[in-house]
Amino acid sequence: MNATVLAVHGAFYDAVETGDVDLMASLWVDDAETSCVHPGALPLRGTAQVLRSWTVLMANVGYIQFFLTDIQVVTFPRGADEPTTALVSCTENILSGEGLVSPEAFSGGKAVCTSILVSRPGGWKFWSRHASPIAELIVPDTKD
Repeated sequence: MNATVLAVHGAFYDAVETGDVDLMASLWVDDAETSCVHPGALPLRGTAQVLRSWTVLMANVGYIQFFLTDIQVVTFPRGADEPTTALVSCTENILSGEGLVSPEAFSGGKAVCTSILVSRPGGWKFWSRHASPIAELIVPDTKD
């Protein structure tokens, strides 16, 4: 079960990295109550608005790659043979070439992400996604 959920979760990142709008659209439940919160942005509601945001993002990113760590999957109802809901959390380690002066330069960042997927007759689909940036704190050297 978790392998199937993780395959859909991975397909989401494949869609973003390759700019595949059709793949992205196939991964979301079509419902007015779906939601997505991009880092630092207000929540988006409804599949049309969510997909529009991903289409704009993918059209405006020259290069992006995700390295996922700390991946955890919890399914509900707990212990069920056929769960109906999955919660996937992970840390996104992001490498991007967007907005840089030199085409050879890259920048990076981190976000923590929580996704809710639901089981439908056609398979697992995204219901909600929330990503929040992780601030990299610089601790001053206290050695004298």
